Amino acid sequence: MNKFLSAFLLSVSSLYAQAQSTDSVMMKRIYNEVLTRGKCYENLDYLSNKIGGRLSGSLQAQQAVDYTFGVLKSYGFDSVYLQELMVPHWVRGAKEIGMIVKGTQQIPVHICALGNSIATPKDGLRAPVIEVRNFKELEAMGTERVKGKIVFFNRPMEPTHITTGRAYGEAGDQRGSGAIEAAKYGAVGVVVRSLTLANDTNPHTGMMRYVDSIPKIPACAISTKDADELSRLLKIRSAAVVSFFFKQNCEMLPDVKSYNVIAEMRGNEKPEEIVIAGGHLDSWDNGDGAHDDGAGVTQSMEALRLLKHLNYKPKRTLRCVLFMNEENGVKGGIKYADEATGTKHIAAIESDAGGFTPRGFGLDDSITIIMMQKWVPLFQPYSIDWIKQGWGGTDIGPLKKHGTVLIGYTPDSQRYFDYHHAAIDTFDKVNKRELELGAAAISSMLYLLSEYGIGK
Repeated sequence: MNKFLSAFLLSVSSLYAQAQSTDSVMMKRIYNEVLTRGKCYENLDYLSNKIGGRLSGSLQAQQAVDYTFGVLKSYGFDSVYLQELMVPHWVRGAKEIGMIVKGTQQIPVHICALGNSIATPKDGLRAPVIEVRNFKELEAMGTERVKGKIVFFNRPMEPTHITTGRAYGEAGDQRGSGAIEAAKYGAVGVVVRSLTLANDTNPHTGMMRYVDSIPKIPACAISTKDADELSRLLKIRSAAVVSFFFKQNCEMLPDVKSYNVIAEMRGNEKPEEIVIAGGHLDSWDNGDGAHDDGAGVTQSMEALRLLKHLNYKPKRTLRCVLFMNEENGVKGGIKYADEATGTKHIAAIESDAGGFTPRGFGLDDSITIIMMQKWVPLFQPYSIDWIKQGWGGTDIGPLKKHGTVLIGYTPDSQRYFDYHHAAIDTFDKVNKRELELGAAAISSMLYLLSEYGIGK
């Protein structure tokens, strides 16, 4: 190697080491600030305890828009604005009633209506029950055995998957499309085992769908303990036919106006390149949406606030985007992506997996993963060990059509589905330090993307 090449490589190595040192210092400042003077936990307290569940179209959803807009304005960003959109307005109505009926026995069970479901008849719905684990079993039964009955989908989440999101995704078709598939064969209602690995009496709601060409039938979720009991009774051979009774009073009202909330720090060198971090403002109405997705909302707000407070001047434009209507329509994500047409959104980070201990970042782009893995040593002092292939997020998904790299902030997943979409998703289940560590991780990733882009 000649002396000129050797000197050049030494110079490059020195510059890289200096950059790493600068980045380490900046990340340390971010972590120190959030762990000593963080704002995300108090913001989550207000969102959860002063506003509560924030289902799209509700008064509480609008209160969440007003609150977060005011907080972001107070942080002094270059701009804070609302992005108008129309969202579905589904209401749950009076508390649901569920009961297993076997002969003269009437066994109360814990249920909740699935989001977007129609109501039962006014006096409730009672019919014999048939149990299936998947759509293939349902098809095999056919109209002769299904017509006039309530279909009980009882496929548990797979417990051997270490990443619980994978188990959730695999089990989700019975909730999302169960009513459609059952109605094809003449079913009059659907009961779906709650999507959780916990064995308890907490039913978990979530979105279900209809299609106009197939009759709409009511659908509810049943707690895992009650699902096990219903399955046990169905397996007992006796003269008494097991039937199920449920009553729910939900209704889909006309769409209403709502908003995404957006805050921006404009880039100084490449302002046309945009990086966003966000979560969804709406939540189901049965809890207060602390983990899903109050945590992601307040972490995204905090991620931008930290950089502003530390007087960081971003090279690329950074945004916090609080999406509306992730839970039962994704209208906020679609609206944001539609209005992003013609812009250069290079990367988007979503926090929608709870406020638990940070583990890493999942990316949908293999080339960017290779580039970003060099940042892993910067995160390792904070117990974040990986940047790898993974899921980006529902709200940022529509940005994929613009070539945006989608990044999912990934906390520990083991407890998330204990609370997800259930009445126990409340503020007291969120640990302050874990929430703050997540905000710092997202802020650090925003900083690195601002400094270096995505290498494309």
